[in-house]
Amino acid sequence: MFGDFEIRELPLSLTATKKKVESFLLSQGLRMENLDRYFGIFDMNDNLVGGGGLQENVVKCIALSESTRNESLTNPLMSRIREAAMADGHYDLLLFTKPENQRIFESLAFHTVGKADKALLLESNPRGISGYCKKLSGILPQSKESRNGVIVMNCNPLTKGHLFLIEAAAKQVDFLFIIPVMEGDSEYSYAERTAMMKAATKDILNTAVCPGSQYSISQATFPTYFLKDLNDAAKTHIELDLDIFSNHIAPALNASVRFVGTEPLDALTCEYNAVMKRILPSKGIEVVEIERQSLNDIVISASKARTLTETGNASEALKLLPETSVPYLLAHTACLSLKKELEATPKPGLVDRNDNGSHTDMDFSIMSRSIEALKPYFTEFSRLGTDTSLPSHDAVAKAGMEAEKAMKSATGGVNTHRGALFCIGLTTIAAANAYHNTGHIEENGLRDRITRLASGFAGEKDSHGGEARRKYGLKGAAEMAQDAYSELFSEWLPFYRSVKERNDGAILTLLKIMSTLEDTNLYHRGGEEGAAFAKETARDLLKDCKASALEKANADFIARNLSPGGAADMLALTFFIDSVLHNGPEINE
Repeated sequence: MFGDFEIRELPLSLTATKKKVESFLLSQGLRMENLDRYFGIFDMNDNLVGGGGLQENVVKCIALSESTRNESLTNPLMSRIREAAMADGHYDLLLFTKPENQRIFESLAFHTVGKADKALLLESNPRGISGYCKKLSGILPQSKESRNGVIVMNCNPLTKGHLFLIEAAAKQVDFLFIIPVMEGDSEYSYAERTAMMKAATKDILNTAVCPGSQYSISQATFPTYFLKDLNDAAKTHIELDLDIFSNHIAPALNASVRFVGTEPLDALTCEYNAVMKRILPSKGIEVVEIERQSLNDIVISASKARTLTETGNASEALKLLPETSVPYLLAHTACLSLKKELEATPKPGLVDRNDNGSHTDMDFSIMSRSIEALKPYFTEFSRLGTDTSLPSHDAVAKAGMEAEKAMKSATGGVNTHRGALFCIGLTTIAAANAYHNTGHIEENGLRDRITRLASGFAGEKDSHGGEARRKYGLKGAAEMAQDAYSELFSEWLPFYRSVKERNDGAILTLLKIMSTLEDTNLYHRGGEEGAAFAKETARDLLKDCKASALEKANADFIARNLSPGGAADMLALTFFIDSVLHNGPEINE
């Protein structure tokens, strides 16, 4: 309690509570933004009269009703918010507020970073922006006479269009600084995007990829950029972002030019470019707009590459990327394939969105963590393939063991994706090698490479699958790879392509695989009888795939402790191979 007032956290997960906060903020001339937590001030009659929110380390939506503005409640409110932020591991805070509140928050040990007509950004760390600028200024020896330029890029992922912009800009300056957007919400992580930039610019000697920060197009300086919402708030955030750039970042780099690509597609980015051309020249910074590169009359964009990949057409997305970005797109495709298998619901005996199937040691959350942990290793597999010859068996085995270790670290020791790691890992290497050497990925070349990569692997002896393989005379993971997944290419892939547009296409394909695959996981759990039951059930479901029938099959599998894990691995592999070998419409259609 603070006099006649109480500060307490409001659970934004409750619809009624969230609406109450939205209504209060609206009454104070503010709109509700993305928040993780919100702390409200209540009077003796339990009226919400003030409050402030947190999104990670950013304090925003600070508001006090007129009746409380002389009650000195800002200090205790900020103390509560600071405590909550520190409990969440955030010690350096950024704060959004109105310009008229500058003096109040500076008195609470915040320091102004940037200004716009309707917004102010402050930070709690007195050496925050200055420390970042000191890093920037140390990237290379500064010369007052040099003409330095800057590009701020997201590269989600880095395309041929991005590379064209970099190359064109680098020719116009003595030195070009590339600043990656440091944002965690992108499909490709900050680390991946930065690595793509460094790989793509390795041979452009007058460039440097700078460390990113919250001070350049981030959820802190420019949250509406990530909402793609062109409104008054977005225009304020544009002005704020450019104020920070012109007063801090550009001077630290001795930059006199900012390069951007033309934007024919996105209204918000187009507005950003227009405001940039209005504001930066008055600060002594030239704005140079470079025409975006096109392919078959279609503007090359990262969003196009993402859309193609997410809709199972990675082979077309590859055409938009320089080869240095290919490993990242193949890894992304591998993870999308695993996620698509996981999300297919309902699946008999397998983890899905409904339940854990026959598994007591894993669930949807654990499987999701496993996929995220494997992503950088799929990138490494792809890198192994980007050479004239295939990598050695030892190099592949070493990468696989490191990936399995990371997987088990993320899952608490649970073997979630060991089989999928093997089959998709080998195929990713084969796909990368085919693309590197031929510029495309076609079936015969892919299968030949899978066979050669698998030739050095023998069937495992100490696994459940290895035990079932020996006992029942089955093909194991290594033998299936050495056979270049012949059944997948001859039966499962054509079947999937015939049903993929259906809502139940993934489930039908799983059933098709289950109906023919000698799944060592089923033999381990249920012996010959259990494996035969699973095949028969799958064949029946292919004839009548109603939700009620699938639910009954799931209950039967759980009662028998059956899980078609091998079929799940082959389903994910089918998704991956379909995407990289996609035979759909060309990109210019």
